[in-house]
Parts: sequence; C-alpha cells; structure tokens
Amino acid sequence: MEIFVLAMLIATGAYTLKSKDERRRIALLGSHLGNYQIEKLMETLTEGYLRALAENDPVRREQIWQLLDSSELKLCDQFSRFAAEFSKVDALQARVSRLPVSIPFADKLFPGATFDLRKVLSIHAQGITQAAQNGLERTPKGKAFALSAELFLMQHSCHWFCKSKAVASARMLLRHKTTYEQVLASVAPDTRQAYCALLGA
Repeated sequence: MEIFVLAMLIATGAYTLKSKDERRRIALLGSHLGNYQIEKLMETLTEGYLRALAENDPVRREQIWQLLDSSELKLCDQFSRFAAEFSKVDALQARVSRLPVSIPFADKLFPGATFDLRKVLSIHAQGITQAAQNGLERTPKGKAFALSAELFLMQHSCHWFCKSKAVASARMLLRHKTTYEQVLASVAPDTRQAYCALLGA
C-alpha cells in the first residue's frame, strides 16, 4: 500500500510539473503568434484548396486558385516575420525534447537530446515561401499539395514544442487525416534535408 501511495504521489508530481512546463511553452509561443493571423490564413487556404479541388467548372476553379494567391502571399509574409521575431527568444526557452516519451523539463534535464525551435521555424519559413513562390512551376493542385505539406509540418513542430511529438502526430492525424511520416515525405527535399539534419533524424 505504501508503494502504491508513493507511486501515486510521484505520478501526480510529474503530471503537475509537466502541465506547468506545457503552459509556459504554450504561453511563450502564443505571445508571439498572437501578433499574426497565421492560423486564420492557414484555415482559409486549407478550405480554399478543398473548394477548388471539388469545383467541376474549370473557370470557377481557376478563379478560386487566383483568389487564394493573396492569402498565400500574406501567410508567407506573416510567417517569415513571426520566425524572425521568435529567433530572438532565449535559446534555453526554445529547446524541444527529442525523447520519445514526455518527461517534465526534459529539455533541461537532457539538453543533448533537444533541438532549437527557432532554427526549425526558420526552415519552415523558407519552405513555405518557396512552395508559395512556385519556382518549380507546379500546377495549382501541385502547388496546393506542396504548400499544405509545408504548413502541416510547421504546425506539427509548434505542437511538438508545446506538448510532445506523440501529441503533435496524433493531432495531425486527427485534423488532416495524414501521418507525420507522410507529411515529412511530401515537403520539398530542401526542407526535409534541413529539418532532418537539425533533428538528427
């Protein structure tokens, strides 16, 4: 019985510490994201892409693609500014644990098993901008697919920072019906290479 009580106390303490750390991370990221409309623009684009892909009339479909161009440019500008702003955050505050399990303050206990969110956001900013600029001259559908992959991976990184990789991957599967591995395979080779090199994947 004493062992059970001790285990419960340890579990409760660990959960409290983990929750406190998560609240700090969410508040930090939110304090910077709150200055932008990134999430709203992502929602606009995601819904717009689905509308365009479901449209049978070629003229109407082309009009939708053209209307989305301005939202893509806005998102690129806002995310680049957000990444530049977040790059000024203290390095210790931007660490993200690469451990497979969620441990309270793992980034401080195991600093060697972390990556820097500031650098990841910079990679995402480049990937998002390159996909939107469409230098490879993809079709509108191909461009939408490429940009969506970049945005979903960026969103995964933000959720990973706030919670854990497991939670981020579960959210991606629930919201976008796709896995972390599928999204990583779908981003531009430059994004994937830089991202994997930074995470040591």
